[in-house]
Amino acid sequence: MGKLGKKARKFAKKNLQSVLKRKRKLKSFFKRKEAKRDERQEVEDEEGNKIEQQNKRNHEEDAQDISIDAVFSEDDDEVLSDDSDSDGYLSEDTGFADATEKEKDCSVEGSIHDNAWSVQSKEMVSDLKKKRNKLDRLKQKDPKFAKFLKTYSEGIRQSRHEDDYLDEDEAIDDPMQLVDETHSDIMKRKLFTGSILSSCCDLLEKQQSVHALASLLNGYRAACHYGNEPSGLFEAGVGYDIGDSETFSKILIFVLQKADSTFRSMLGIAGPSNKEKILKLKNTPKWDNLKPLIKSYLRSTSYFLNQASDSEMLVFALTQLRASIPFFAAFPNLLQHLIKTAVHLWLTGEGTLSQQSFLIIKDVAMIFNSDCFDACLVNMYKAFLRDCNFSEAVSSKHLLFLRDSLVELCSQDVQKSYTKASISIMQLAKLLKVALRTKKKETVEKIYGWQYTNCVDLWVNFIAANIRDCDLQPLLHTMIQIINGVARLFPGPRYLPLRIRCIKWLNHLSSASGIFIPVASLVLDILEYKITKDREKQEKELEVLSSVKLPKNWLKSRNFQEQCISSVIGLLAVHFAQWSFHISFPELATIPVMALKKFIENTTATPNEGTRRGVKRFIEHVEENIKFVQSKREEAAFSPKDHQSVETFLQLEKHKSNARYTQYYKSIIEKAAA
Repeated sequence: MGKLGKKARKFAKKNLQSVLKRKRKLKSFFKRKEAKRDERQEVEDEEGNKIEQQNKRNHEEDAQDISIDAVFSEDDDEVLSDDSDSDGYLSEDTGFADATEKEKDCSVEGSIHDNAWSVQSKEMVSDLKKKRNKLDRLKQKDPKFAKFLKTYSEGIRQSRHEDDYLDEDEAIDDPMQLVDETHSDIMKRKLFTGSILSSCCDLLEKQQSVHALASLLNGYRAACHYGNEPSGLFEAGVGYDIGDSETFSKILIFVLQKADSTFRSMLGIAGPSNKEKILKLKNTPKWDNLKPLIKSYLRSTSYFLNQASDSEMLVFALTQLRASIPFFAAFPNLLQHLIKTAVHLWLTGEGTLSQQSFLIIKDVAMIFNSDCFDACLVNMYKAFLRDCNFSEAVSSKHLLFLRDSLVELCSQDVQKSYTKASISIMQLAKLLKVALRTKKKETVEKIYGWQYTNCVDLWVNFIAANIRDCDLQPLLHTMIQIINGVARLFPGPRYLPLRIRCIKWLNHLSSASGIFIPVASLVLDILEYKITKDREKQEKELEVLSSVKLPKNWLKSRNFQEQCISSVIGLLAVHFAQWSFHISFPELATIPVMALKKFIENTTATPNEGTRRGVKRFIEHVEENIKFVQSKREEAAFSPKDHQSVETFLQLEKHKSNARYTQYYKSIIEKAAA
């Protein structure tokens, strides 16, 4: 027993301590490991909180920074630098030579003489300015000298009055007047009269005289700048005045009518010209001689389009300028100015002026596709969105024209427009996402604002116009989600016009793409609006295109419920007309018919009994359509999985369109459109 206890103690001393020691080590190890895990978890939680807070700040910043009218970079419409000639009057000789070589020599000599005269005049003016500064210093130092100078100036006035240089009441109190008068004496002013115009026109038509053309273009420039002649542009030392209003009108009309054909004849261009043909002529002697003349004509016309206010004259100038658009290939800066001028007239003009301006933009985008299509699209898009902020002041007809013309331009190059459209639509989606998440007043106001709704309307029409010919499915699906989000964001009765527009957009996209888009639930929600029983005075009819949000007094008006019911019938009619011959029409129309019947049963007192009868008549025609499709479907011998047979179901009857309910749908749609 003693030996056994001794052996047990010996064994425990040898082995048990190591076991306990190992246990203690493991215990401490696990404790350290758990502590490190807890520290890492705390660090991760802190980092997660920081990231979440940062994301929240980023979302808030994004909501403030998202701007629909600034989605394109400023480089897209950057004005190019101009390395062409200066904007002065053209140099010309006193006579008009007939031979081409003589005209060249005279032109060179005249330009050298004019340049020398210009340099001499500048030196004289500079010298006089120096003397003026010296006189000013002397006047400040010595008052007696200032008094003497004033007496001397009056003596000059009296002596010059005898020679009819100055008016009777004019006094030269400032020596700088001497500088200005000397400069005006140096500057020669030519009067462009009717006789000079007639002689220049005869020489140009009979002999194609370059000097006559230069003289006409100088007079044309003076007419375009009439009343707003900029200073400091008389490099040749010559200015021009128009004799009378008749000469003013004649020179404008003649140059606008004859300039393009004259340039083409002198350059030897036969038939229609394009950008490449004009650029090939840039290295020829003919182009070198005519380049200043062509540039003077284009620049003067562009200036006239910016300054003129008479719409008929602007329309005439735009119509004549369209033929000369290829010549802008040699002057990229003038081309950029033309785009901006045409966009401004397209936006602010009315009727024919706006249409002619758009034709200019369209031709520029077509002729200079690779260079100017983006510039035209960006300028029109930004101008359209700026104008949308003042939609209440713009007629709905003009706003629709602006939208349709912009869609037409985008359709010229769908591939390039696709990129711009995707950028704009993503901005719309971002802004809607922020509004749905935060429900902030500022962000929500942007959603139902004119700019947002008209931008959605623009891209809906662009997608609908090109969905059949191009792959625009990504844009289509994104736009459907945006429209549904906007409709769900504003469920109240005050936003009835906005909901109607959303449903119309979805019907339009569905009709254009042939894709079924469920809109019945959005339409039937209108029937659930709580209508007040108070009957106030009759309000004017609701214009969906000119309103987004109704005033509160509208909800108490007599015709508000009538407007809701008529809107439901019209929107459902458009939806049913598209799918009236589809094999699944009975399932599509059953629930809306049940909802309409329930609405009639629960509504005991309608504002107008005619509204109740209209709903009943609509239900009867829809049920008739359901019975017709069901009867034809029972006769069908194909399986529902046979997609080709399903797509061709009742196509012959659809093209006939003589069914009674089809005619009824059309009558409702036409009435709603009117």
